[in-house]
Amino acid sequence: MPKPVNLSSVPSVSIKTSNIGFLLLGDYSMIALASAVEPLRMANQLSGRELFSWSLLSVDGLSVTASDGMQVAVDAAIADAPTIDTLIVAGGINITKNYTKVELAWLRRLSAQKVVLGSICTGAYVLADAGLLNGYDCSVHWEYIAPLQEAFPKVNCNRKLFTHDRDRLTCSGGGAPMDMMLYTITLRHGRALSGAISDMFVCDRVRSQGDQQKVPLRHLLSTAQPKLVEIVELMEANTEEPIDLDELASFVSVSRRQLERLFHRYLDCTPSRYYLRLRLDRARQLLKQTTLSIIDVSSACGFVSTPHFSRCYRKYIGFSPREDRTGMWTDTSLDLHSVSLDVSEQIRVNSPVQNVLRAASAEPSFASIRVG
Repeated sequence: MPKPVNLSSVPSVSIKTSNIGFLLLGDYSMIALASAVEPLRMANQLSGRELFSWSLLSVDGLSVTASDGMQVAVDAAIADAPTIDTLIVAGGINITKNYTKVELAWLRRLSAQKVVLGSICTGAYVLADAGLLNGYDCSVHWEYIAPLQEAFPKVNCNRKLFTHDRDRLTCSGGGAPMDMMLYTITLRHGRALSGAISDMFVCDRVRSQGDQQKVPLRHLLSTAQPKLVEIVELMEANTEEPIDLDELASFVSVSRRQLERLFHRYLDCTPSRYYLRLRLDRARQLLKQTTLSIIDVSSACGFVSTPHFSRCYRKYIGFSPREDRTGMWTDTSLDLHSVSLDVSEQIRVNSPVQNVLRAASAEPSFASIRVG
């Protein structure tokens, strides 16, 4: 590991800082915020440079209480916000009660100024209400997928962990913001840095845009369709030896035709396609989280041959099982130039981020990753 370097020895002209603001709304998710900020801190620590600067903002400049009751002081009110390249709306519970027309108007002004806009947890709901997600694909915490789609039909809401669509970066909750930020760091500074960050956080798998939130079926269907829930639970419990659809129908006392109608109406697909997706999702978990061979994974998920498994996997996931496991795939949706960022050429000597970076200079990992 390279010897730690003194911050003053880094030429300021070589440092390109991405300035990110986080708008904290009442009852925001603390874990989502921390998952978004910590990769930025670690990117600075490992590179020994101020690659990222971040500011916490609130509508009035006062501290904001998170959903866990903790209060966090912010750096500024939105009216006094520093110059930023990207603004992330941090939401949480009771999202519809925790913003006003003031925040919506400010977000619209940022959009007009070509600031990249994003969200974590339920923050996409606020961007949608401001009319800033119309025609965009977006991600939001699974509890708010249905309400967002209902309230804002022009928004293309999905079940992905996070979504990058042009100048929008939206994300679900929990630890998913870390995946979104690692993705962003990869875009701007390469896989070596994002991989080292995941190692520092003992994160054994970095999830991509292709990964989906696991949405509880009962949340999607409520209690109105107990037979459909029972059928899906049978499918989930029998991925290694798939059950024939006629048998599934008989187990819950419905006809094959009724079974197909239930899936078409409530899950918008055929029973066989839903079953295949379950098995392929299970296969991806095994590929990513175990050392089982691809042949064994294929067998464990009910595929009669490895070539058939590979063809289905590529069609559904977008790349082969081997490419997915080794990370050799190329995400064709990535556009290194789609997010334009202003560059700060000067190190801000007394900024909070610089203080954090100085404090990290004694860490063995400081400046251990070469960037640029």
